[in-house]
Amino acid sequence: DFEVANNPFAFSPGQLNKLLNPKSLAAYKALGGIKGLERGLRTDIVAGLSVDETSLEGRITFGEATNLTEKNDIYRGQLPREVEAVPPTDSASQYSDRKRVYKDNRLPPKKSLSIWKLFWNAYNDRILIILTIAAGISLVLGIYEAVGRPREPDEPQGVDWVEGLAILIAIVIVVLVTGINDYRREKQFVALNAKKDDRQVKAIRSGKTVFISVYDVTVGDVLHLESGDAVPVDGILISGYGIRCDESSATGESDSKKKTSGDEVWSHIQAETATSKLDPFIISGSKVLEGVGTYLVTSVGVNSSFGKILMSLHAENEDTPLQVKLARLANWIGYGGTGAAGLLFIVLLIRFLAGLPENHGSAAERGSEFLDILIVAITIIVVAVPEGLPVAVTLALSFATKKLFRENNLVRHLRACETMGNATTICSDKTGTLTQNKMTVVAGSLGTDVNFARDIALDLSDEEVKVQTFHAAFGNLSSSVKDLLVQSIAINSTAFEGEEDGKSAFIGSKTETALLALAREYFGMGPLAEARTATKIVQFIPFDSNRKCSGVVIHLASGSYRLLVKGAAEIMLANATKELVNVSDQSLEIDVLTQSARSKASRNITDYAEKSLRTIGMLYRDFQQWPPAGSRTLEDDKHMAVFEDVFEDMILLGIVGLQDPLRDGVPLAVKRCQDAGIVVRMVTGDSATTATAIATQCGIKTADGIVMEGPKFRVLSDEDLDEVLPKLQVLARSSPEDKSILVNRLKYLGQIVAVTGDGTNDAPALKAADIGFSMGIAGTEVAKEASDVILLDDNFSSIISSIMWGRSVNDAVAKFLQFQLTVNVTAVFLAFISAVSSADSQSVLTAVQLLWVNLIMDTFAALALATDAPTEKILDRKPTPRSDPLITTTMWKMIFGQSVYQLTVTFVLYFAGASILGYDTITDPKLMELRDKQLDTIVFNTFVWMQIFNQYNNRRLDNKFNIFEGIHRNYFFMVLNVIMVGGQVMIIFFGGEAFQVERIDAPQWAICILCALPCMLWAVVLRCIPDEWAAAVFGAVGKIFFGIYRPVARLMSLICRPIGKGWRSFSKLIIAPMKRGLRRAFSKMSGRKDTESTKPCDEEAIALSQTPTPVSPVRNLPPITLTTAT
Repeated sequence: DFEVANNPFAFSPGQLNKLLNPKSLAAYKALGGIKGLERGLRTDIVAGLSVDETSLEGRITFGEATNLTEKNDIYRGQLPREVEAVPPTDSASQYSDRKRVYKDNRLPPKKSLSIWKLFWNAYNDRILIILTIAAGISLVLGIYEAVGRPREPDEPQGVDWVEGLAILIAIVIVVLVTGINDYRREKQFVALNAKKDDRQVKAIRSGKTVFISVYDVTVGDVLHLESGDAVPVDGILISGYGIRCDESSATGESDSKKKTSGDEVWSHIQAETATSKLDPFIISGSKVLEGVGTYLVTSVGVNSSFGKILMSLHAENEDTPLQVKLARLANWIGYGGTGAAGLLFIVLLIRFLAGLPENHGSAAERGSEFLDILIVAITIIVVAVPEGLPVAVTLALSFATKKLFRENNLVRHLRACETMGNATTICSDKTGTLTQNKMTVVAGSLGTDVNFARDIALDLSDEEVKVQTFHAAFGNLSSSVKDLLVQSIAINSTAFEGEEDGKSAFIGSKTETALLALAREYFGMGPLAEARTATKIVQFIPFDSNRKCSGVVIHLASGSYRLLVKGAAEIMLANATKELVNVSDQSLEIDVLTQSARSKASRNITDYAEKSLRTIGMLYRDFQQWPPAGSRTLEDDKHMAVFEDVFEDMILLGIVGLQDPLRDGVPLAVKRCQDAGIVVRMVTGDSATTATAIATQCGIKTADGIVMEGPKFRVLSDEDLDEVLPKLQVLARSSPEDKSILVNRLKYLGQIVAVTGDGTNDAPALKAADIGFSMGIAGTEVAKEASDVILLDDNFSSIISSIMWGRSVNDAVAKFLQFQLTVNVTAVFLAFISAVSSADSQSVLTAVQLLWVNLIMDTFAALALATDAPTEKILDRKPTPRSDPLITTTMWKMIFGQSVYQLTVTFVLYFAGASILGYDTITDPKLMELRDKQLDTIVFNTFVWMQIFNQYNNRRLDNKFNIFEGIHRNYFFMVLNVIMVGGQVMIIFFGGEAFQVERIDAPQWAICILCALPCMLWAVVLRCIPDEWAAAVFGAVGKIFFGIYRPVARLMSLICRPIGKGWRSFSKLIIAPMKRGLRRAFSKMSGRKDTESTKPCDEEAIALSQTPTPVSPVRNLPPITLTTAT
């Protein structure tokens, strides 16, 4: 890191890392401060990097960069301060030297499993391995019987080896399909995670503020900082106002850190007054709590502080709650299947051993018979263990997240996909979510005398008020009033001028951009950067959602100071005691704000609000000195006044009303939510009047709904909250704390709560909610990190898509679960009973056939049923409560009903098929053997076709009859059914000895289809049975079952507990010491240390080993040695 070949810069990545590992003012001094960094990194702290830069000529040495008495402007990125730069045509070569030396801002992706490793993981299952061994032995014995044993002249060559080979091939196919499925799924999640981590940041390049991808940030860039930003890379603060950062995620320190500009820190270092409180370091991974500013990037990607932490924390994706729950259920089902297989093995083994005296076959033949018993038992376990359940969840989640991304929902946490389908209430923001976030000033007043409106027909309640057009009202303004308005709008703002879609535009808060557009059009405001550069800002008070305003203090040319405040109109009016009058006069004439004038302004605010306009007030006040005499100052900066002490006796400059139209389709989306059983509440910072007007337009506010303001809401007791919440529809003038109270109380009442938020202070509510939706456009990075889903278009209608797909995920899992349990029950019972009842202990379903059924069940059906897209009708039902079981009464009804039908049909065919079809009258032994094989084939074929038809039944989970709804839109389902049907037909026609089937004729095919098809009609009958009746029957059966099961389980526990204790004691006393001895012996032979014995063995040692290195005070600036490239 300290030496880089052909480094055109003064500093190496290792030297720059000395700034922050740990924070070091000594390193900052050694690197020459902000000016030294600017020159050494060949950048410009005002204009940023040049967009034309590719590779750099020449080289600047460490000494040249840090010796600030010399002039080395030649080594800067050759860039004038004002430039209209065009990006180079070859973007790949842009900043090539910077990326070569300092790397780009990407972390190396976590090494994903290769497809071969995934194949191994799919195969690395004890049951499959045992089955492979058994099949391998069967294959060897079969080959021996075929070629190694002498046979009679007329005896055909044995083909018993075919079954072993077929089982091995079937295992290979299962492993290949599973591995490819996992590989495809992993690739999808890698792509989604890359998109999730990408975001836009504001940088200065070629003197212009532009949005760039966080991946394109490089060392030497100048980035903007604003309240709510998540810092993407390390750097040094160039300039800023009131910047405080939360560095807990990066350093573990919970206190917020005030940041000092690099120049100010350098001045203290030169004056030898620097202390450890001076902190110009911006650490990646931290969050900006308040303030605005710019900083110079010094480390990116793997070289940044947070990048190093993330590299050490490349963790696996966690299972979602539903995956965990289904894995647990799969284990229980597997235990049941394993128990059945074990019982079958014991029964057949006893029969086999009892018949050994009369068995005159060779040793190989008897061994083969035993292996057949073992293979059938193992195969039943393979079928019974529903490993497809967690796979079905993952497939459904993968499919849903991909589709949701196309519908402007970026899912950050997979668990949200499961939860959002069952949301019972949505607490939605207003601006940008329900409305278009396209603000336009349409009305207002200057002082209280001059009223203006874009639409002259604006109807105000005060008939004496004269309303003028914009041109008429603003045409008479004096230049001093226009300058004052420009100061209030342009200086007291965090918006900036940039480009959108190739056109010049204001970028930032839509409220601020609307005011800037007004100032540009009517008040003669020039370039925004010029207006700000020409103004000396003394203190900046960022917008705070609690006080509902922002402010700035500027130093006027006259020597006095001016405080400009902008925010919620009624709060501004409450803090005003004077008003601006006679706006055509150059002298800024001020008069007392009388009670009648205050009432007139208040009526205007109410009138604007009733017309769904957002009202913003503008105040100002001049001071002779700053901080003013008698006001408190900030503890960490005595040059800054406490805002609350100076925010009084203000002068009312004006009030404006901004129109933000409703988004298209919002009233319909709200109605669809309400029809789906979801209560929609509006939570907004606007006044109650504005909020009520918009909520009524949206359909949120009803006649009996309650509207409440935050200050009143937050003082309610828990009992009062429980009484109010069911009817609360609008929470106005709310703070983030109010939103958190609302969310937590609704959750306490058993609601599943979805919340939208865009601000930094919304993060607690987004975290507390069951599903947090952040805004992709207007949202801060802190809000996005706290959320589960990012709405890329900030649109409420996109939440509907999330709900639909969330329900679809839960439905997909339930459909597959219903299908799988039906197959499990039927296959296990059929194999068990047919094997026990067979004279030769052979199951009617052979091992290879069961593996084919397992492939259908665990892979094809999972894909087919997990990819059903939701329809509009999915919103016609109420949300599913948390307490509802995974398997509902309707599902149990279908599972047991279909199992009874399938077992009845297969048992009738197996036990009575020969007599029904007249095969028992055949006397020819060869023909009889053929018919017996055909009958077994008919049973197998009928069984598989019942599963294929039953897939269609499982497309519905309710008691409605249309099982084909939307099937034409699910191409996966249709293609996979074609594969299953084609595969089954090929097996019957060409499977032969491998699948132990015999080709059947057309009448026999008809028997199979006609026996399987009625399962669809039987499903109609089952759906006609009331769920209440089914629940009563299942309840009675359950009581009987558990009445028997519990005593048996207790008895088994009493028997097994001593055995378990004995095994643990034996393992502790005998096996563990043997393992340790072998490990030490191996370590000595290989010459390696025994890492096991060198690990800290108690919590105190672990804690000590993880203690962070403290940051030492730097009052006297200890010397530091930085390695320089020679």
